[in-house]
Amino acid sequence: MIKGLLGTQGIKVSGGDTSVPYINTGSSNPMQGMMRVWGSDMQVFDGTTWLNMGASYSTLSLDQDAQELLQWARKKRDEEMKWQSLAKDNKAVKIALDNLEQAKQQLDITTTLAREYETTS
Repeated sequence: MIKGLLGTQGIKVSGGDTSVPYINTGSSNPMQGMMRVWGSDMQVFDGTTWLNMGASYSTLSLDQDAQELLQWARKKRDEEMKWQSLAKDNKAVKIALDNLEQAKQQLDITTTLAREYETTS
């Protein structure tokens, strides 16, 4: 059972309630198996008494490698956005970005040809 799901850095939880689910607590004549939230506890009625259910719950997070990858991607995105912004008003930056794009295309072609050569020789 998931008691709650909270977002942290890089994780967004949306939709629904992220706290304990609502279960009616106002029953004066409970039936066996009925559940309720009492304070911060989830309880179940065993036919005689209310019993607390296990209080542990899972936590969802990214491992260190995934967090570092996201930070790297964010840094690259910000860098490229800065370049694009500068290129709007600076012809030299625009030319440099165009040259960079051409160099990337040439690198893609060269690596494709190198792989094809390796597989045919």
